[in-house]
Amino acid sequence: MSTLAALLPAVPPVIGWAVHARWLHSRLTTARRDPLTGLWTRDAFTRRARRLLRDPHAVVVLADVDHFKQINDRFGHAAGDVLLATVAARLAHGTTPGGVAGRLGGDEFAAVVVDRDGTMPDRLHTLARVLARPVDTAPDVHTTVSLGWVRAADHPGEDLSALLRRADEAMYAAKRSGRSGPRRARLGRLLGSVAGRRPGRRGAAEVAS
Repeated sequence: MSTLAALLPAVPPVIGWAVHARWLHSRLTTARRDPLTGLWTRDAFTRRARRLLRDPHAVVVLADVDHFKQINDRFGHAAGDVLLATVAARLAHGTTPGGVAGRLGGDEFAAVVVDRDGTMPDRLHTLARVLARPVDTAPDVHTTVSLGWVRAADHPGEDLSALLRRADEAMYAAKRSGRSGPRRARLGRLLGSVAGRRPGRRGAAEVAS
């Protein structure tokens, strides 16, 4: 009989359950992470984002990689994956401390940040410049990232899905303008549709609901 086998009967059951619980928690956490970028998956992001939206200073940000298909076509899908992972890491860093970032799917990301000091416009302009830098390991691989954002306090009573819709509209306005820089969501009612969407693209509200 091995030493380990001899010791196992002496391990109190409560310790065994504790080890199992930690293992299970680790597996669940891993399942909630996007395997490519390490960001929270859609469902995990949604749960955490809704908690942050209880804060009146919460800001919702939507990010979409520009010309991503061209990156894949020119450099290959492996380079595209590296670009997505790089954008995700920079987005996560740019929305800390206290924020949460997730990958909604494809080349689209979202974040919720608590902006207590009112510096979000400056922070997002800085983030846009950082996101446009070349990939560290592949200097030729780079593109801009369109950002749309909305303050939850500007639209009281709206849930995460509605706020993501507003950020989505703002993001596509930024993308259509051709200028690299974040766009704040307009006040007033939500538009019924957003012009200039990619064919077949799922809306942010649909993704997050």
